This record gives sequence, structure tokens and C-alpha cells, in this order.
Amino acid sequence: MSYRSRLRPLKRIAARLVEWLWRPAFAAAGYGLGRRPAMWASGGGGRILVVAPHPDDEAIGCSGTVLAHVAARDRVWVAIATDGRRARSGRDPQIVAAARHAEAQAAAQLMQVERLEWLGFAEGDWSVSELASRLRSLLEGFAPDVVYAPSLIDFHPEHLKVAHALALALDAAAARRPADLTIRIYPVSVPLTPRLVNLITDVSSVMPRCRAVLAAYASQAASIQCAYRQRRYGALLQRISGEIEEFWQLPAEHYVRLHREPPSAWPRAFRGLRNFPLTDPLAYIVGSGARRRLRSSG
Repeated sequence: MSYRSRLRPLKRIAARLVEWLWRPAFAAAGYGLGRRPAMWASGGGGRILVVAPHPDDEAIGCSGTVLAHVAARDRVWVAIATDGRRARSGRDPQIVAAARHAEAQAAAQLMQVERLEWLGFAEGDWSVSELASRLRSLLEGFAPDVVYAPSLIDFHPEHLKVAHALALALDAAAARRPADLTIRIYPVSVPLTPRLVNLITDVSSVMPRCRAVLAAYASQAASIQCAYRQRRYGALLQRISGEIEEFWQLPAEHYVRLHREPPSAWPRAFRGLRNFPLTDPLAYIVGSGARRRLRSSG
């Protein structure tokens, strides 16, 4: 056993201890919040499209909510834009892409979604116009009521490009999409924070199944741990016992307006949760001004 392998259990214990040290601060911050977001619930019969930049972003961002949609008999499609071949694994990119495709299929089966649309563009080597065209076809063919989406509240270049492509697709499909189409922005590793969150799902009851979905992405274990912490921090901030998923819900026109310009014009203001939780509060503090401006943009 390598030295790094021997240290891994100690690192996991240390991470949980550090998170527990941060918990009182998040709980205290929750008491100071004014407005509270709405609690999500589905009446059933809806058409739901989840757009994920990489295989695992859909699980990190909204897998618990997807499980609740499926339980409510909503039709759920998941579209994954890129193949994730550039994950930091040191392996052959084709092998990585095939492994992540298999993980995405396993996660989709566990969520029992109606359709997994593997767009599978080679990560780092695709054009916004190509993806926008494919997404437009999905929007016009499926006509979703709700789209779960990435956003500019991020720092990963692929996430930003996918958000831009989705905005262009929504704009191009305006004449053929539902007039009341709703976008729900989900966080991946950059918290939306209570400044932007206006809708939450209590996923405590589905967490055993949600954990199985997240565990399907075995190659992305470090990112998955960040997702668990983000759910727990969100619950503390909202004074809910358990774990939640958070969203910024807005009309499609507002999403398009925010993301129509290319990512080079967007604020580079955000920081994500890191693998080790020592600096977790900074992910909620850094970019506060940019979030405040976004909140007032509507």
C-alpha cells in the first residue's frame, strides 16, 4: 500500500472534522436570512429537460430533484453535452470518455429517466454553434416545461460555454417553445448562495437513492464529496434538517438575457468548493457583489 493510500482514511476523517467546525457558522448565517425560498413540489405530468456540461453534473446539481420528478410521473430527459475525456486521470482520453459514458448510463438508469441524450462532444474540442443547434432540436422536439441548466455562476470554461450554447438555443427556439418555459439554474461546485436561491428541494427522503446515483460516478469521487457538503451547507442556511438541492428559478427570457453574450464578457468572480473543506466559506463569500448584481438584473 502506498503512502498516499495509507493517508486517505485520515484525510477523510480530517475533512469531516473541518466540515463540522464550519457547520455552526453556516447555521448562524441561516438565522440572519430574511426571505426564504419556495419549497419545490411537482403536480405531475410535466416535461423536464436537464442539460449537463459533463457526465456527473446532472447528478451533482439536481439528482434528488430528478428522482422526485420521476416519482411524480413527470417525463425527464437528460442531455449531456461533453464526454468528460479531460478528467484528471492520466488515462487515455478515449478510455476516459467511454468510462464516463458508462457511468452516465448507470446514473440515468438509477434515476429512471425516460431518455439519456448523450450528445458526447469531445471535451475541449467543440463549437458553441454545434451544441446550440443540437440543443435547439431537443427543445423543439421535446418542448419541456422546465429546463435545469448550468450558468455563468461558475468558473469551469466548459460549464460556461454550455450555458452560452443553451441560451442561444433557447433564443433560436423562442417561437416553438412554451411561452412560460421555466429555467432552474443548479450549482455544480460554485454555490448560488441565499442571495440567488429562490427554490429548494428537500432531498432528505431520497438521499439513499441519490447517493447511489452519485456513487455511479466512481471516477469523480472528489467532486461528489463537494456535492454532499453543498447539500448539507444549504440545509443549514435554510434551517432545514437534512439535505437540500438549491436552484435559481427564472423565466427563459431572463436566462437568455444573462447568457446571450459570450463567456468572455461574463464576470470572473466565483470560487468553488475545494476537495478539502478548509476554505469552504470562501466559496460563499467570493463573488458576493456579482451575485447581488445578478439578483437585481431581472
